[in-house]
Amino acid sequence: MTPRDAADDNHANTPRRSRWSDLDRPPLNTTALRRGLVHEGSLWTGVEVVQRTGSTNSDLVARAAAGSAAEGAVLVAEEQTAGRGRLDRQWTAPPRSGLFFSVLLRPREVPVARWGWLPLLTGVAVATGLSRAAGVDTALKWPNDLLVTVGGEERKAGGILAERAGDDGVVIGVGVNVSLREDELPVPRAGSLALAGAVSTDRDPLLRAMLRSLEDWYGRWRRAGGDPAASGLQETYAAGCATLGRTVRAELPGDRSVVGEAVAVDGDGRLILATESGLQEPVGAGDIIHLRPA
Repeated sequence: MTPRDAADDNHANTPRRSRWSDLDRPPLNTTALRRGLVHEGSLWTGVEVVQRTGSTNSDLVARAAAGSAAEGAVLVAEEQTAGRGRLDRQWTAPPRSGLFFSVLLRPREVPVARWGWLPLLTGVAVATGLSRAAGVDTALKWPNDLLVTVGGEERKAGGILAERAGDDGVVIGVGVNVSLREDELPVPRAGSLALAGAVSTDRDPLLRAMLRSLEDWYGRWRRAGGDPAASGLQETYAAGCATLGRTVRAELPGDRSVVGEAVAVDGDGRLILATESGLQEPVGAGDIIHLRPA
């Protein structure tokens, strides 16, 4: 090592761009995560951290299909090479710059008709956990994007993807940009917790906070038989949803679009739009675009 190399290593604040030696991005501590999350009475039955994979969701769905994953299994990747969002959008980020994980849930006591609330429930849990642990004001864009404010601008810092795993399971995938710098963002309107002024970007406590919050909300929802009103989920989601009260355009299946004011989230988790024609149209699937004032 040259004197210059040694000097560089002593400058902790200097951005490190090497793939595996970024001192500002230490690896997750698997042992500590298991100790803090996996215990008697906990929802979480196992925590595995892999260095690199295509998609934690795909991996966990495959394990569930093979019968090798129990409810409460958590799979985390330091890097995803084929991460997916809604509508088959790709999710990419530098190694150890975010939190990319999937969990397996089996809500057998909840009617399948109410399982559509699981992505929204996860959004509430993630936003709640990050607000506490990172000190960042977060909001939810229907149905499952996590928004933060960077320089007065609303930006997406995370997303959620739910996939069925057999007849009785659901795999929920979460991706959150934690320490991404401006020049690392995949698109200009993306954001990260660091850019939003997070008080901490230590991923271990952030992950524990999100999973504990998810365990709490999942337990409430399950004990209420999946009833979003009785569990408090519907009210809490609406309170944190940045889409409500906004004029939006819904890009719907079949190349159809609807513009209207988002006025409510109904008992089925659908977004209700009040159109100019005076009709109220429920949106259960599609892409929602927040329209800026003219």
